[in-house]
Amino acid sequence: MLFHSVCGLRPAVRDAAGRLRTAGHRVWTPDLYDGRTAGSVTEGMELAGTIGREVLLRRAVAAAAPHADAGLVYAGLSLGAALAQTVALADGAARGLLMLHGTADLPEEARVRDGLPVQLHVAEPDPFETEDWLGAWYLRMRRAGAEAEIHRYRGAGHLYTDPELPDWDAEAAARTWAVALDFLADPDAAGG
Repeated sequence: MLFHSVCGLRPAVRDAAGRLRTAGHRVWTPDLYDGRTAGSVTEGMELAGTIGREVLLRRAVAAAAPHADAGLVYAGLSLGAALAQTVALADGAARGLLMLHGTADLPEEARVRDGLPVQLHVAEPDPFETEDWLGAWYLRMRRAGAEAEIHRYRGAGHLYTDPELPDWDAEAAARTWAVALDFLADPDAAGG
C-alpha cells in the first residue's frame, strides 16, 4: 500500500508504484485527495489542511482494509509516510513499513510486531525531520519492537524523489530506490 505525498497522487507516485510493480510487488495507490494535486509542498500542506488529518487517516485506513488480511507492507511519501506509519502500527499483520520523506509522532507506549522491518529515507537536513526528531523517532521505534533503519541523503530537498518538484535530486532518488527495493526483496518485508 503506497500512500502519496502531501502533493497528492502525482506522476512521481505512479512512477514509484510502477517501479515496485516491475520488481514483482502488488501495489495499491489510493487517492486520498479525490483527484486534487499540488505543485509545491506549501500548496500540498494547504490542501491537506482543508481536508484534515483525521479525514486523511480514515481514507488511508479504508483503502488498506480490503488488502490488510494478506499482511501488507505499508509505504508512503512525506505526509503519506506519516499515514503509512500510523496505519502500519495499528495493523498487527503488517509485514513492513517503508517511509520516504517523513515520519509521524510515535507514542512512548507504542508496540508493533517484534522485528517489524522499518526503513526511513530522508533528506539531510530536512526542514520537517530534524536531527533531534529523527533520533527520538528511531529510539521509540526500536522500543516499540521494530527493526528500524534510517537512510539520509545529504543536500537533497524534502521531496527529492519527485522529478517535477524543485527538491528533485536524481542521485539521491536512485540510491533511495535501490535501497528500498533491496528492503522489499527481503521475505520478511516483501508482502507479495
